[in-house]
Amino acid sequence: MATSGLPFDDIRELLANLPGPDQAAVQAVRDRDAFLTKPPGALGRLEEIAEWLAAWTGRSPAVTRPLVAVFAGNHGVTKQGVSPFPPEVTAQMVSNFAAGGAAINQICIAHDLGLKVFDLALDYPTADITEEAALDERACAATMAFGMESIAGGTDLLCIGEMGIGNTTIAAAIFHALYGGSAKDWTGPGTGAQGDGLKRKIAAVEKAVKLHKAHLGDPLEVLRRLGGREIAAMAGAILAARMEKIPVIIDGYVATAAAALLHAANDTALDHCMIGHVSAEPGHAGAIARLGKTPLLSLDMRLGEGTGAALAAGIVKAAALCHSGMATFEQAGVSDKG
Repeated sequence: MATSGLPFDDIRELLANLPGPDQAAVQAVRDRDAFLTKPPGALGRLEEIAEWLAAWTGRSPAVTRPLVAVFAGNHGVTKQGVSPFPPEVTAQMVSNFAAGGAAINQICIAHDLGLKVFDLALDYPTADITEEAALDERACAATMAFGMESIAGGTDLLCIGEMGIGNTTIAAAIFHALYGGSAKDWTGPGTGAQGDGLKRKIAAVEKAVKLHKAHLGDPLEVLRRLGGREIAAMAGAILAARMEKIPVIIDGYVATAAAALLHAANDTALDHCMIGHVSAEPGHAGAIARLGKTPLLSLDMRLGEGTGAALAAGIVKAAALCHSGMATFEQAGVSDKG
């Protein structure tokens, strides 16, 4: 990842120097787990989650300030008729989030999660990726930096989500650019595209990737040419969380596209991340497999908004409490195995 004096250079430097896990904290979890009032391995993935939390926070598993960060952006590709909803819906849904009326609001209440929503210049959609690059390098890097600042208030578990009419088209183009196959392999209904609408969506993905083909060997170029502001901001937030030792739960198809770009640049870049759920969007399972991840949930959801990540956060919180709050055999006066 050679530098060139361009705005992406700082991002490349971070990606080349990612901090690793705290192995001493992991060992401390394993040592305590051996004496908890349960058979070894009886809590399955909850035990893995406890170790993961320790690895990436450097302390005993705990979730005290969880945050769902939802990034909203608009896309010029909607001019191609790729979505049954108009782009105005993005801003309308941001208002709905602010009023507490969306699904993500209810899930955050249910699991006691903080929620921040970031409006990324909704009145100024990115360029149509079937005609030109979505963003120039300076704007893309600046948007990544904005995403990095989203954790400034402090959190110890970050859930990444998004809102943006047309952004499943964007995600499909990113996956097609990164992983090959055909445009059809990666393009699903999103907010309900079907029939001619789905055909237009597939055609837009195919045209965009063909247009930018000569530049798609660099994941950051994939991001700026085929991505969007919410994609760039999510990638920035995930990267900043790594630098600040904050575990991350990634939401659905679009959020996974942002994560996949980081993984393409450095295959250890998502070691501090879990996938919250596998969505009903057809390409999501294949994308997750390429990242070497196993989602926590499979509920046939495809809403976005961080909803799947927020639901998974409840499981992560439970895993932390099971480890920290469960008594040892000695404390409980329970006989250990002979």
